[in-house]
Order: sequence, then C-alpha cells, then structure tokens
Amino acid sequence: MSTAIDQFRKLINDCQRAVVFTGAGISTESGIPDFRGPNGLWKKMKPIDFQEFVRSEEARQTSWQRWFEHGQGLLTANPNAGHFAVARWVEMGKVSAVITQNVDNLHQESGVPEERVIELHGNATYAKCLDCERVIALESIAAQFRESGRVGPCDSCGGIVKTATISFGQMMPEEPMRRAEEETLASDLFIVLGSSLTVYPAAGFPRMAYENGTKLVIVNQQPTDMDSMADLVIHREIGNTLQGLLDRNTV
Repeated sequence: MSTAIDQFRKLINDCQRAVVFTGAGISTESGIPDFRGPNGLWKKMKPIDFQEFVRSEEARQTSWQRWFEHGQGLLTANPNAGHFAVARWVEMGKVSAVITQNVDNLHQESGVPEERVIELHGNATYAKCLDCERVIALESIAAQFRESGRVGPCDSCGGIVKTATISFGQMMPEEPMRRAEEETLASDLFIVLGSSLTVYPAAGFPRMAYENGTKLVIVNQQPTDMDSMADLVIHREIGNTLQGLLDRNTV
C-alpha cells in the first residue's frame, strides 16, 4: 500500500488542476447509507419516479413519508476525514472543483466553497417549489408533516414542493452538467472517491477525463468497470487513505 500511496502523492504533487468526483462511498464513512448499494433502501422498495411524484398526490405523500423515516440522517451527519482532505486540497489550490453525486451537503460543511461544489443530483438538505423555485427549509416542512401528516403545496404559488434532489426519471440539471464537463476537460488529474461508476450520466465524466488523456485515480472499496482505465486504483477506505496522504506531507 505504501507504493500506491507514494504514487498517489506524486500524482497530486505533480498536477496543476485536479478534479475530485465523489459518490456514496465517501459519505458512508459519515454514517449515511448508500441508497443504491447492494443493501440499499432502493433494493427494498421501489423508487418513486419523478413523473409519478408530479402526477400523484399519493405518491408525493409516500415520498415525503419515506424521507422522514429514512432520510433525516443526512441532516445530522458530519464530514469525515475524506471530506476534510478534499477541502484541504481545494484550499491549497490543487483541486479546482468537486463534482459530486451525493446530496448530503458534506463537502460544503467540510469547508469547500459553495461555488467549487458541482452537485449533479441536487441537495437533500432543503426543499424547493417545482414551479416558482422558492427554497424552503426542511424544518418547516417537518413541522407541517408532524402536525398534519402531509406536506402541502407551496405557500407562495401553490406549486408542488419537493426535496431539491434529482429523482429517478427527472432531467439532469443543465448548468451543473455543463460546469462538470468544463472542469473535467480542463483537468490534468481526475480523482474518483467512493463511486461505483454505474450511475449515468454522472459516471460519464471519469470516462470523459480518460478519453481526454487526463490521469485517472479511483479510490473505492469495491472494483469498478473503469478500474482498467485508471493510472492508479486503491480498494480501501477513503478517509484513511486520504488522511494517510496528508499525514505524510502529501502537499
């Protein structure tokens, strides 16, 4: 492992503009379950499609009930060593952007500036109206749900209120996708942390980096279909791996 760590250190030290791409694996170390993993929630219950959410009042209330039963751990989780290591790289000018599939806001909480985080699947720590795009605190929605057992329409326009995440069947956000492509093509090192690289179109960015001639590092507990493309693959916990880099004066 020391050889892999030394190689990782050299790749970081030699790069001018790295991009970090994160998936659920970096946040499971903060106690957040991987909803799509082998034992994830979506293996136990069928996800509610976006069109069904919009069309059906019953589906909307079921979705909110699931959120209050299973999703609130996102609001109490704290960043771990992996998040703080990424924030350190950003602070030192090594990493220009963090592209994340996660919706937990932990990169921002670890100290990465909001403008450096590109959220491909949205953010689950607040809600939005689908019509007027008003941002709504989850605390007020939780209070409403506790009182009435349901989440009503937007107070401002009467539109549908939903967590600010990208659901199954929902269009990917245009601006984050554009920014992610721009950052990927401008990078000279692309670091994947904790992604199975099976969820598209997000997983297309590491492949794009590889095809653009960018050096590729993958740190993930399990093998991925893109391991053969990478310059370095480490199958190990992210927090311990990145903390080991920083503890040994990586940058």
